Amino acid sequence: MPIQQSDVVYTAVATAENGRDGRVATDDGKLDVVVNPPKEMGGSGAGTNPEQLFAAGYSACFQGALGVVARQEGADISGSTVTAKVGIGKNEDGFGIIVEISASIPNVEATAARELLEKAHQVCPYSKATRGNITVTLR
Repeated sequence: MPIQQSDVVYTAVATAENGRDGRVATDDGKLDVVVNPPKEMGGSGAGTNPEQLFAAGYSACFQGALGVVARQEGADISGSTVTAKVGIGKNEDGFGIIVEISASIPNVEATAARELLEKAHQVCPYSKATRGNITVTLR
């Protein structure tokens, strides 16, 4: 269920200049980066790119959701990491993205870790936002 404007507790604001070959910065100055298309897409690859920024945000958000679920389940996820791989490619109406989320949870048995991942995928705001729009695979 979507949240209402009255439910918002924080809003991130970022502004891009020149799209994929320029600069993006947040209004508070905490993030200010050059963006360039990767070499694989004909760019210089000198800066970061939107897919890397999305992967960074998604992995951090998913790690947070994993923490919430682990606390509810009484699981020890200390030392865990979450990696998001974001791919971009052409589709029938331009370009699309695909995501693979993987986690290393050293203190949890594989079957239980998989269950934690599935539950985190249900509560992660990025997962909710992308559900039904792009393919997200959990590994």
